[in-house]
Amino acid sequence: MPEKEVLVKAEHVKVYFKGKTRKSGTVKAVDDVSFDIMKGETFGVVGESGCGKSTLGRTLVRLQKPTEGNIYLDGKNISDMKGAELKQMRKEAQIIFQDPSACLNPRRTVRQILMEPFEIHNLKGQVDVEARIQELMSLVGLDTYHLSRYPHELSGGQKQRIGIARALALEPKIIICDEAVSALDVSVQAQVLNLLQELKEKLGLTYFFISHNLNVVYQVSDRVGVMYLGRMVEIADYDQLYEKRYHPYTEALLSAIPQVDQDAQSERIRLQGEVPSPSNPPSGCHFHTRCPKACDKCRAEVPELREIEPGHFVACHLYG
Repeated sequence: MPEKEVLVKAEHVKVYFKGKTRKSGTVKAVDDVSFDIMKGETFGVVGESGCGKSTLGRTLVRLQKPTEGNIYLDGKNISDMKGAELKQMRKEAQIIFQDPSACLNPRRTVRQILMEPFEIHNLKGQVDVEARIQELMSLVGLDTYHLSRYPHELSGGQKQRIGIARALALEPKIIICDEAVSALDVSVQAQVLNLLQELKEKLGLTYFFISHNLNVVYQVSDRVGVMYLGRMVEIADYDQLYEKRYHPYTEALLSAIPQVDQDAQSERIRLQGEVPSPSNPPSGCHFHTRCPKACDKCRAEVPELREIEPGHFVACHLYG
């Protein structure tokens, strides 16, 4: 079996935000994260709200500049790109946002919205834009009569399909799906997830899929990364992770997934205490203040993300 090719490589990425006052400190939204995304895979990321998932996703498409570290897209370091080079890179990395109503210009028709990428990149004379727009509508399962409509005339699912079509317009290499179905009804969620899967297979897409819904991540992901307070604590193939998870935080997260088979339902692990502030994270392992298995080493030393089984990475002193 041929070895998979790396499309995105993140090396020790940090994204810090300075507080408005001295007392508010520095928010460590992403705190030394490293991982790879292979071509043609869906890399899912889960974690509690505020753990840094969305900030990490926005950094991968350079909507947010990393404070430290490097991000490589198809071998090119995008961390310090500027001007025309950064603009060109954005053709290769696109994003689908959480709220389809907020990310579509209410004063523009669907046709005008889908034309924007070609206008921004000065491609109107180089490609048949109208033909491409009609192709995009077909890809996302919408009729061309929707092109003359405004966003307020569309349902939530239709708006998100337009958001997907816009992300596909310039044939990107990777698409960041930032909670792309969380604002939709359950039945519409399933339709959009199926569409994303079909597009992945048809177009050979790569996804970085962010969600707080573990069932959704389980449904679409090839590999899963678990984040806690700005750090990646476990990475594995989804079947490996659901069969055997190592990090205590991953155990707690997955114990919350409801099972159809009640005999297979494990007892839910309820974590004690509150999530610490990212502006004042605990020393050592960030999770030690809530971890039932924490030891003195956890409080003093930051655990390294290491491979403990082929393709299974864990940042925990229990497996050091």
